[in-house]
Amino acid sequence: MKNRILTYRKYIDSLLQSQEDCDWRYIKQEHLTQLTFFQHERLVHLIVTITFAILELLSVCAYVVVGALDYSSLSFPLLILSLVILILLVPYIKHYYLLENEVQKMYTQYDRICEKERKL
Repeated sequence: MKNRILTYRKYIDSLLQSQEDCDWRYIKQEHLTQLTFFQHERLVHLIVTITFAILELLSVCAYVVVGALDYSSLSFPLLILSLVILILLVPYIKHYYLLENEVQKMYTQYDRICEKERKL
């Protein structure tokens, strides 16, 4: 997905910078379609990221509570669980960050496409 969104955004940037005549109505419609796909992907990753963040908080809280109750046999597995969820959470946050920023850039591209279309 990372490669796809970056490639598509660069393609649209190249179209916007070129001086060639283009069918801006078609490009605008295609851009809206692609934007919808990327927005959906962004929403899915937001839900997954929030779910993992909540799981991380719950596992850390469980570790603290179990540690406070001095059930040491449960403490270590909860610590491992917290670390595993944290290791998974970091790439999800990084990927969501990429999706969010690229979609925001695509909104700007859409505005520029509309300007080009109006000039026709």
